[in-house]
Amino acid sequence: MQKLTLVFISLILSFSSFANDKLTADQLIEKAKAFVSAKNARQQPNTTTKDIDHYISLLSDNFIDEHVKFKFTYTDKSKLRSDMVGKLKDKVINSNIEINEIMVGANVVFIKMTEMGKVKPAHLDKTIEYSKTNIVSLEFNESGLVKHIRRHHG
Repeated sequence: MQKLTLVFISLILSFSSFANDKLTADQLIEKAKAFVSAKNARQQPNTTTKDIDHYISLLSDNFIDEHVKFKFTYTDKSKLRSDMVGKLKDKVINSNIEINEIMVGANVVFIKMTEMGKVKPAHLDKTIEYSKTNIVSLEFNESGLVKHIRRHHG
């Protein structure tokens, strides 16, 4: 009987410590806003490698950044950073991200956002203007870092 009681108490403690690893809805919303702010900061006319490094610091070491529509995935921080630094050669005239809606789940946030901008990519002779509404899901690990991004481009 004592062994059964100890097993039961162990299970309860395990589940309660697991429940404590969950981020609250308010924490998730703040993390979503911080992610969007960092994403926006890394695509401005005055963006620096410091902005890129801040964005990457929000990601866990074993992250997945999945662009669903384009069937493309990043899983390597150094490759992601290298590609972002390469985009610093583009001429960004303006860029802005507006959060339209946030939905929260268990350690996950869904963000509906409108991305607007005007940019002249270094490899093109013309300027591109865009305004797209996209949905992004962010899954967080127990440390509050983004472990999986799914981008559903509009």
